Amino acid sequence: MGRSSNLPFEQGVPLSSITGPMYLTAQTLIQQVSYSLSDKLFTYSPETFDLDISVKNWCSSESPNVHGYATHVSSMQTRTGAASIALGYIFSKDFDLGKRHIPQSILAPSSSLHHLRAAFDQLSLLYSIASPLVAHISAVDYAPDSSGSLVTDYSSALSLSEELGFGLVSSFSAHEAQHMALFSTLLASVLPTIHIYDGIKVGRETTKVVDVMDQDSLHAAYQAILAEKSGPGKRHLSVEGRVDHLLRAFNGELGTAYGAFEYEGHNQPSSILVAFGSGESTLASQVASTLAKSGTKVGVLNVRLYRPFLEDQFIQALPKSVENIFVLGQVHDQNSVSDSSINSTLYGDVLAAVTFSGRSPSVTDVKYPRSSVWTPATFASLFRRFQVKTSGGVRAEDGLSFFEGQDDDFQAPSSTTLRQYTFWDATDSRSVNAATTIANILSRESTNNVTVNSEHDNLMQGGVLRTDIRSSRQLIEMPYSIENADVIFLGEEKLLGNVDVLASIREGGTLLAKLPGAKDENLDKILPGWFRKGLAEKRIQFFVLDPRASTSVEKHSDAEVLLTEVAFLKLASNKFLLASRLEKLLSIHGNPNLLRDILRDLETAFRQFEIPVAWTTAEPKVDIPLLPARVNLNSFSPFEKMEIDYLSRLQSWNAAAKRLVFKEAYGTKPVLRPDLSVKTWTIHVKENRRLTPLTYDRNIFHIEFDLGDSGLTYNIGEALGVHGENDEHEVKQFIDYYGLRPDDIVEVPSREDCNFSELRTVYQALMQNIDIFGRPPKRFYEALAEFAEDGNEKKKLLMLGGPEGAMEFKRRAEVDTITYADVLLEFPSARPNFYDLVKIVNPMKRREYSIASCQKVTTNSVALLVVVVGWVDTKGRDRFGQCTRYLSNLPIGAAVTASVKPSVMKLPAKSTQPLIMAGLGTGLAPFRAFVQHRAWQKHQGIDIGSVLLYMGSRHQREEYLYGEEWEAYQDAGVITLLGRAFSRDQPQKIYIQDRMRQSLDTIIQTYIREEGAFYLCGPTWPVPDVTEVLQEAIATDARMQGKKVDPGKEIERLKEGLRYVLEVSYGVETQDYWRRSSSFAAVLRDIIAHRHILGTFPSCGLADKHGVKNQYCVEGRITFLCPNHGEYSVDLKSPREAERLEFNTPLRNLIRVLIRSKDQDTSWILCTGSDYAGFYQEQLLWRLLEHRLSVPIIFYSPLILDWSGSKLSKSMYVKQGAYNYLRDAGLKYMLDIDALLNAEGGLEALFEEVKDWVAEPYKIFRSYSIEYLHTQLVAGLRGC
Repeated sequence: MGRSSNLPFEQGVPLSSITGPMYLTAQTLIQQVSYSLSDKLFTYSPETFDLDISVKNWCSSESPNVHGYATHVSSMQTRTGAASIALGYIFSKDFDLGKRHIPQSILAPSSSLHHLRAAFDQLSLLYSIASPLVAHISAVDYAPDSSGSLVTDYSSALSLSEELGFGLVSSFSAHEAQHMALFSTLLASVLPTIHIYDGIKVGRETTKVVDVMDQDSLHAAYQAILAEKSGPGKRHLSVEGRVDHLLRAFNGELGTAYGAFEYEGHNQPSSILVAFGSGESTLASQVASTLAKSGTKVGVLNVRLYRPFLEDQFIQALPKSVENIFVLGQVHDQNSVSDSSINSTLYGDVLAAVTFSGRSPSVTDVKYPRSSVWTPATFASLFRRFQVKTSGGVRAEDGLSFFEGQDDDFQAPSSTTLRQYTFWDATDSRSVNAATTIANILSRESTNNVTVNSEHDNLMQGGVLRTDIRSSRQLIEMPYSIENADVIFLGEEKLLGNVDVLASIREGGTLLAKLPGAKDENLDKILPGWFRKGLAEKRIQFFVLDPRASTSVEKHSDAEVLLTEVAFLKLASNKFLLASRLEKLLSIHGNPNLLRDILRDLETAFRQFEIPVAWTTAEPKVDIPLLPARVNLNSFSPFEKMEIDYLSRLQSWNAAAKRLVFKEAYGTKPVLRPDLSVKTWTIHVKENRRLTPLTYDRNIFHIEFDLGDSGLTYNIGEALGVHGENDEHEVKQFIDYYGLRPDDIVEVPSREDCNFSELRTVYQALMQNIDIFGRPPKRFYEALAEFAEDGNEKKKLLMLGGPEGAMEFKRRAEVDTITYADVLLEFPSARPNFYDLVKIVNPMKRREYSIASCQKVTTNSVALLVVVVGWVDTKGRDRFGQCTRYLSNLPIGAAVTASVKPSVMKLPAKSTQPLIMAGLGTGLAPFRAFVQHRAWQKHQGIDIGSVLLYMGSRHQREEYLYGEEWEAYQDAGVITLLGRAFSRDQPQKIYIQDRMRQSLDTIIQTYIREEGAFYLCGPTWPVPDVTEVLQEAIATDARMQGKKVDPGKEIERLKEGLRYVLEVSYGVETQDYWRRSSSFAAVLRDIIAHRHILGTFPSCGLADKHGVKNQYCVEGRITFLCPNHGEYSVDLKSPREAERLEFNTPLRNLIRVLIRSKDQDTSWILCTGSDYAGFYQEQLLWRLLEHRLSVPIIFYSPLILDWSGSKLSKSMYVKQGAYNYLRDAGLKYMLDIDALLNAEGGLEALFEEVKDWVAEPYKIFRSYSIEYLHTQLVAGLRGC
C-alpha cells in the first residue's frame, strides 16, 4: 500500500490491528466499519482521493469480515448511472437470500451524488425488499470556478436526503466517526442512509482515538442493538419512532449520549446558531462555550441526525429563552448566497419545526458557500453579530455579511501544553516527508496527543505541501489550519513569492529555513524585503539549514531529510526530550552511522542568524505583496510529474486501415482537420485575380471562394480564418533531404488534447501541421542540442538557446530570417527522429483576413482582399509569408480549410445611420462588405443613410483597389462621398486625413448631427491624424451650437457607443530592423556630413571617444584605425558590413528616429530604457530635427537592477555568465524572453504590473529590483 493522506502517518493499517487507543484517521475508521459489516462494498473514489485505499488493501489480503469471509470490494467509475451495479446485485435473481439482512455499503465523495441519484431514487422505492444500504460520503467536491480548489460539500447530501427520503447522519469529529459509521449502518435497517463527514480536514487528519472498537466489538454491538431495535412492539412504530428508539438503544449499548440535536453554550441564550457539518459543529460548539463563560448569551444547536428530522426532539433541545435562531445553512456557491430567492435546505426544516411548535423566535437563514473556510475567529465574529440584532429582525443582506469578517481579538481555547508546528515544502523536495516523520516521533510519547494534517497545492511552483502538526497532553479537536505556529520549517525559499509563511507564526516564534549555499552576508539579497521586515517586526528566531555544508548529504541521497528532521527536533525539543526523540528517529531510519554523521554535520550546516536591526528600519517603503496565508487546497496527493511520452510513431498504411475498419475498438472519428480546435469548413476557390500590375512591386489580389454545400455562414465585418499549407515544392525538398517516406503514417498527439492522437501521413503533417518553414524560437535550439552528435554543433546550439547567444539569435531571426529547416540543414549531426521533430517544432497557425463580401449579396461565396508578404533574405533568397503565398498560388477549384472569426467591425443597428469609412490598402476589405450590404438594403426598398468612403493608397494607376465598383456604387446613390487619396501621384503628398478635412462640413452633418458611425481599417499610422480631423469636426460643431465640448472625451464616448471603431494592424520590430532599412546608409551618411552639429564632442562628430582617427568617404565608407590591427573599412551600402557597427545609445536612437520619420506609411512607437530619457533625447535628438511632428512617439521602460545596483542587461554584457545564479534559482525568465513567454501566465502577470503605470506614471521612471519584480510576477510564472 502506498503513502496516502487518508492513512495514519500516511501508512497502511492491518484490519486486525485496529483496536483500543491508537492513531488513526476518520477515513480509516469508517472504512473499518463498512468493510467489517458489509457483504459487498461499491466504491466511487477518484484516484487521488483514496477513499477506498484501506478496504482495497484488506480485500487483496483476504482479511475476513464479521461474517467470516473477505468483503468483496468493487471500485467503480463515477459517471451517469453510477450505483446501478449495486442495485443489480441486490435485486438479482441469483442473489443469496440468506445474505439479505447483511448491509451493502458505498464509499464515495459528495461530488458523485448527482451521478448516484438515479439509482438511489429507484432504491428508495424498492427498499422494503432490499438489503440494507449505507453510503459513507466524504463531503468533498471541486469548486465550479477556475481555481480548481477542493471544497467541503454538505449541500448535495442535504438536498438529496430531503428529496429521496434517505436518512442522513453527520460525524462531528474523528473521535466519533466509528460510532456514527456504526449507527448509520444500523439506521440502514430502517431506511437507506447516508453517513456524511468532512472529507478535507476531519476525515484525513491523523489523531489519537481512545475508544476504538475492534472488529469483534463492532459485531457484538451491531447484533445487540439490532436485536433491541427489532424487539416486540417495535415494528408498529413510525419511521421517526423507530429511529428515536434505535438511537436510545445505541446509547444504551455503548454508554454514550448522542442526540439527534445537541446543544452547547449559555444556559439561557437569547440567540443560538443551528449548525450542520463536522468542522462547523465542532468549531461553533467551542466558540459558543467560550463566549458563554464570559456571559455572552449565545449557544449552538448542532444537527447530528438531519433525516428523518425529528421535530419534537428539535423543539425539546431548543432552550426556552431563545429569541433569535440563526440557521447556518450551506448552499452551492456565492451566487446562491446572494440570491434572496434561494434558502438553505436546513433553514426550511428549522422554520417549519418552529412555526408548528407554537413558539415565536425569529428564524434567519445565514447562508454560506461550500468554499467557506471556518476558523474560531470567523465564528466569534458571527456570534458577535447576533448581539447587535435589531428587534425588526436581521435582513438577508445582513446575513450575507456574517461570514465576511473575523474577530481578531478572539482567543480560541487551547491547552498550555499545546505546541504547533507547520512545514512548508515543495512536493519534489528531498525533505518533503520530514513532517510525517516528526509527527510519528511525537506520537510515540505516551503523554502526547498529536494531530497531523497535510494540504497540497499542485498549481503552485509545480506542487507545494503544507503540513500542520499539533501536540498536546490534552485531546485536540481543532479542524482548521494553524494560525500561531511555534516553529515553522520552510523547505524552499522560492515559496516566499507565493505564500506569506509569517502569517501563521506566533510573535517570538522560530523559523527554520533550508537555504542551500546561503551565506549570512547574502541573506538580505536572497530573502525578499517584506519577509526580512516581517522577521524583525515579529521578533522571530531565525535559523538557517544549509544542506550543502553537510558532507553526509553529498554522499547519501536520503541524508537531507534526516538532516532536516534532526535540525527541527533540536529546535522543537528541550535537552531532556531531544535524546529520546533522536532514539525514536533512529528506530525509524535504522542507520546509526548516518545519524552520527548528521549530528556532526549539524555544527556547520545548521546555524542561528541574528536579525539585524536594519531589517526593521532600512526599508520602510518596502512593497509588501498581498500573498495568501494558506495554500489553495486542490489535491490530496502530489502532482505526478512523470511525463507520459505520447510518441509519434511512423507506421505503415495498415495502422490507419485498422483504425478505419474497427472504429469502435480504436475510438476513431473521421474529422476535417482534427488538429484544429475551431469549427472548420472546406470551401473551393472560385476566382483568384491580381488587382495590381505585374510590374508593380506589391501583389494585391482578390480571391473568392465557392461555399458549395459546406454550410459556412458569416456576418458583416467578420474575418475568415485560412488554415494554409506549406509550399509543396519546399516540403518535397525537405522530405528528400531528411530521408523520409511521404506516405508513411505518423501518429501524433493532438495539439489540443494529448489524450487523443491523430493519424497523418508524413507529407500531410509537413504540409498542414508542422511549421517547418517558420521562425524557430530559442527553445528550439536548446531542444535540438539534445540530438547533436558533434560536440561543436551541440555547443553552438546551446549558445544560441542561451542568454549568451542573444545577439546572434536576434540576427538570425530578424535579419537572416532563419527557418526550422535552415537550422536542421546547418547542423547535420542534430537529426532527431520524425516523431521527436514533431514535438519540438511549433504547429502552423491559421491567418485571419477581413471578409470583403456580404453574404446577402453573394449568397454562396466569400471574398478576401490580400497582399502578398515578401522580402529577400541576406542570402539573396526570395522569402514569402506562408499563408499569403499559399493563397496567391491557389488555382480555381482548389479546396481550402477555413473558419470564421468575429470582429469589432459591426454595422449600426439602424440602416439610416450614416457610415463614415476610412481604409488604406487591403483595409478596404470590410468596407466592400459594408457597401454591398447598404446596396442590398436600398434594392430591398429600405431607407439607408449616407455612406462616406475615404480610401488611400500610393498610386491610382496601380492601387485603385475596387475603383470601378466604388464609382458604380456612387453613381447608384449608395456611396454619398468618395474621398480618394493617392499619396504619390502629385508633388505634395495627400493622405486620407487631408480628404477628410476637405469635407469637414459633410462629416459634421453625417457623423455628429446624424449620429453616424466611423470606421478605420488598415495600418496604425493614420490613427492620430484621422482622430484629429474628427476632433476638429466635434469642436467646430460645438462652437456653431454655442456649446463647450472636450473633443478628446467625446471621442472616448463615441468609442464606447461603437461609433468610433478601429481595426488596425500592427507589427513589432527590434533594433536590428533599422540596419535592414533601405534608408540606413543615406541617414548615416547625412549624420556624418553634418556631424559638427552633434554638440561638444570631438571634431570627428562621433559620440565615441575612440573614434577620433576615423576616416569618412562620401560614397559611404568609414575607415577605422584599430590599435591592434591597423586600418579596416566598413561599406555602409552593404547591410552585412553595416551590421558590424555598434553605436552608443544616443547615436542609435538618432538613427532610428531619422529613419522612421521618413516612413510616412507607418506610425511608430519606440521603446527604450528610462536611463536614456531627458538629456540624451533633448540634446542629441529633438533639437536636431527639422520637422519634429513627423517623429515617432518614444516610450521609456523602467530598468531592472541587479543586487549590485547595475542594470541587468548591461551586467550581462560585461561578464559572460554573470547571471547564472538566476538560472540556478529558477529565475531563467529574467534572462530569456522565451522562458517568460512560455511560462504559464507570464505575459499576463507582466501586464498586471504594467497596468499600474497608467494610474501612477512615476513608476515608469523608477528602477525595479530583480527581487521586487520576481515577487510581483512569480504567481504567473509557474512554468519557468
